Amino acid sequence: MEPLFGVVLGLILAVASPAHDTCTCATNKWAVCAQDGPGNCTCRLAGSHHPVDCSTLTSKCFLMKAEMIPLKEKRLWRPPQGVSDSDGIYNPDCEDSGVFKARQCNQSSSCWCVNTAGVRRTEKGGRSLSCSELVRTRWIYIELTHKRSSSAFGVPDVAKALTQLFESRYKLHPKYIAAIKYDPPLIQIRLDQNKKPRWDVDIADVAYYFEKDVNNDSVFPSNSKLTVSVNGDALAIEKLWIYYVDEKPPEFCMRQLAAGISAVVTVVVLTAGIGIAVLLVLRWLRTRTYKKFECKEMREIKAPSIE
Repeated sequence: MEPLFGVVLGLILAVASPAHDTCTCATNKWAVCAQDGPGNCTCRLAGSHHPVDCSTLTSKCFLMKAEMIPLKEKRLWRPPQGVSDSDGIYNPDCEDSGVFKARQCNQSSSCWCVNTAGVRRTEKGGRSLSCSELVRTRWIYIELTHKRSSSAFGVPDVAKALTQLFESRYKLHPKYIAAIKYDPPLIQIRLDQNKKPRWDVDIADVAYYFEKDVNNDSVFPSNSKLTVSVNGDALAIEKLWIYYVDEKPPEFCMRQLAAGISAVVTVVVLTAGIGIAVLLVLRWLRTRTYKKFECKEMREIKAPSIE
């Protein structure tokens, strides 16, 4: 009976192991997954109770929160570099749906308004700051350059490869890719999403996933590395810039702009003043030298000659 029991136990383990291995999140390496029933795998965001839909992208707001979780709450995963920009690192406030709350604050009680991409669109204020609405980011412009290669890429081939990439890897419908322009080595991509149905991914999430992929800090599992090929040749992305355009213009006040203009004017005035002073000094020195030379000549003319 013991050999038979060993065979049965081995079969059970063999069947159970693949089921356990499949309980992972294909679109978020920071998701914590557990098998809570036969064929039922539930994944939640690390450090929170928010469920994660692994068939699509996780919202940027939830990802930013996950990036702020200490290492011990992420099992053995290496914590990525925190979200950094001119406003510093902050832990975003998210709605239950995963979208950013219109007002964001940091630990120093400094608050500001953001768009649907989580990018600041107002001056910073105190806790009394009111953000009436979450303004939608309608357009996203992506500029990137690739490394020079011996083989030249055709414009249609590059556009086709990137369209397939955004559709297959980031679940973005091609109708939201408004344009792709290629002028080697520069590639320009414009994503346009005026309104987002509930079942479509947000272009802000797509841009964030793409940015993390290019910076070698992918949100996808480690075995899902970004590879872009054009007709079998690798398209090695070198640099990346992302620009956000909202439905409404940003609400930065003129104080910062006025301060910048004042600084520029001050520098110009000081430079002009120094230049004028230098010219006056040089003119004075030249005039003084000329007068000395003139006086010397007069003395030589008036002096009696000795024969």
